[in-house]
Amino acid sequence: MKKNICITLGDPNGLGPELACRLLAERPADRAYLMIGPENGLVYHLERLGLEKFYTVLDDPEQIIDAEPGYYLYCPKVLDDFELKVGQADPEGGRCAGEAMETAMDLLNRKVLSGLVTCPLNKAMLQLAGFDFPGHTEFLATRSGVGRENVCMHLGGPKLKVSLVTTHPRFVDIEGLVTKERILRCIELTDGLVKSLGLTKPIAVCGLNPHAGESGRIGDEEITVIEPAIAEARAKGFDVEGPFPGDTVFYFAAQGDYSAVLAMYHDQGLAPLKLLHFSEAVNITLGLPFPRTSPDHGTGYDITGTGKASLDSFKAAMKCAEMMVDA
Repeated sequence: MKKNICITLGDPNGLGPELACRLLAERPADRAYLMIGPENGLVYHLERLGLEKFYTVLDDPEQIIDAEPGYYLYCPKVLDDFELKVGQADPEGGRCAGEAMETAMDLLNRKVLSGLVTCPLNKAMLQLAGFDFPGHTEFLATRSGVGRENVCMHLGGPKLKVSLVTTHPRFVDIEGLVTKERILRCIELTDGLVKSLGLTKPIAVCGLNPHAGESGRIGDEEITVIEPAIAEARAKGFDVEGPFPGDTVFYFAAQGDYSAVLAMYHDQGLAPLKLLHFSEAVNITLGLPFPRTSPDHGTGYDITGTGKASLDSFKAAMKCAEMMVDA
């Protein structure tokens, strides 16, 4: 039996509904996919693109259990009054994204669905709507019961794969969040991912400071925290090397010397990744009790409705989720 997948449409004022229409309207379904969000976002883009309706509306999301292969839509009742504002940042868009996630998490926690693909949301609008989370990763970790400390944010493209020790904290808070325990957990989760992909090269670990601290002359976190974590990881059998300077290690990883890189903070890892794979990378949350993937870009309000947005990252996220739930 094919395992069914949920697609949250994210902020309907952004790219989520457009991407869904452009890709799914012409993509054969090998299982049942449940989209969650208001229908008016889909209708707007279908009409603009001249596409036929490709989904069936469900009154009860549990109907997805016995559904035939195809695309389905469920809109939480609390979103019936949503007014679409295409291309605009609005708290109502954040409310839609948050309510869709709440519904998805209920279904995933009860094993009604097997995997999740999330379309982009606006973190500021999510918070203005009353959902106190920095983003999808923290939301999912909390609502699944796993806890933020036990998941790892990972983004991967064809040449470069990057995991993050920290996700979306203020820069001034990063030092206190980079702990030996946290590094070990991220190494463990990243190791599981690269092995599942058949990759055999070591995992490279970044330093926190410029030049990886230069033997303590530019900070000692490499000596006091990162090196002990790497030593313990090796003792547990993980193939891991470092700490390496963040300004050089990504070059060697992109050349194929490493299966993945573990970065200490968001921009350290994602700036080089997006330089190489801006329109094709996939965001994966490691450590959840179900596979979760997402396109590696934001809501794109400025290009929503123009047809300029690439489908590559969303397409890759869909394919990755299918592979993970079937593994």
